[in-house]
Amino acid sequence: MTLLFAAVRQLRPKQWAKNVFLFAALVFSRSFLDPDAIVQALVGFAAFCMVSSTGYVLNDLLDREADRLHPKKRFRPIASGALPVPAAIVLLLTTGTVGLSLAYWVGPYFLAVALAYFCTTLSYSWYFKHVVILDIMFLASGFVWRAVAGAVAIGVAVSPWLFVCTAFLALFLGFNKRRGELLSLGDSAGTRKNLADYSPKMLEQFQAIVTGNVVLSYSLYTILNDTANPWMAITIPYVLYGIFRYVYLIDQEGAGDAPDETLLSDRPILITGVLFTVTAVAVLVLGPSA
Repeated sequence: MTLLFAAVRQLRPKQWAKNVFLFAALVFSRSFLDPDAIVQALVGFAAFCMVSSTGYVLNDLLDREADRLHPKKRFRPIASGALPVPAAIVLLLTTGTVGLSLAYWVGPYFLAVALAYFCTTLSYSWYFKHVVILDIMFLASGFVWRAVAGAVAIGVAVSPWLFVCTAFLALFLGFNKRRGELLSLGDSAGTRKNLADYSPKMLEQFQAIVTGNVVLSYSLYTILNDTANPWMAITIPYVLYGIFRYVYLIDQEGAGDAPDETLLSDRPILITGVLFTVTAVAVLVLGPSA
C-alpha cells in the first residue's frame, strides 16, 4: 500500500488541473451542448493526464539528485526513495502506454498532437529547462499544445485567438513561477541551475510584458473574434481580478513557485474561476450571436 500510494503521488494528480485547457475549445466553440464532443474531450483529457504524468515521472527520475537538495521537492516519491527507480520506470511505461492508447482512440490527429506535447516535455526535461528564457517558453508551449489538442479532439478549427491567449497566459504563469522560486530559494544552483541567470528585476519586466498581453489578447478576443458572442466582454473583469490576485499572492505571500498549488488552494481565485465559467457558458447559450 505504501508503494501504491507513492506511485499515485508520483503521477502528480494535482497537476492534471493544467489539462483543463483542453476544454477551452469545447466551451468557446459552443460544442459543450454536443454529447459526442463532450465524450471526445473527456477522453482527450484523460489521455493528456496520463501522458503528462509520464513526463513528470521521467522528469523526477532525471532530477532526483537535485530534488534532494530542494526544501519541498526532496519529499517527492522518487527523490525520497519511497518509489524505487525500477518501480518508477514501470510506472512510466504504463502511463505512457495508456495515455497514447487513449489518444489514438480519440483520433490519429489527436495522437499526433499528444506526441508533439510529449516530445516538448522530453526536450524540456533533458535540455531546455537549463536554458534561460527558453525554459519558460517550452513550459508555455505545453499549455498551447493542450489547447490545440482540445480543438483537434472535437474537430473544430484551431482559433488563432485561442493560441495567442493561451500562450500569453502560460508565459505569465511561467515567469511568475520562476519569480516565486527566486524569491523563496534564491539563485541556488543545487535546486535549479538556471535560477542564477534570472534576477528579480528582469522577471518583473517579463511579468509586466506578459501580464499586459494576457489581458489585452483576451479582451480583443472577446470583441473581435468572428465566432465569439459580443457579450463575452463581461467576463473581462474576472480575468483582470484573477491576474491581479495571482500577482498579489506572489509578491505578498511568497506563492507562485508551484502554480497548481497556488491556483487550487486560493479561495478567491477558485471562486473567480467558477464565476468566469458560469458566466461564459450562460453568455454563449443565452446571449445573442455576434
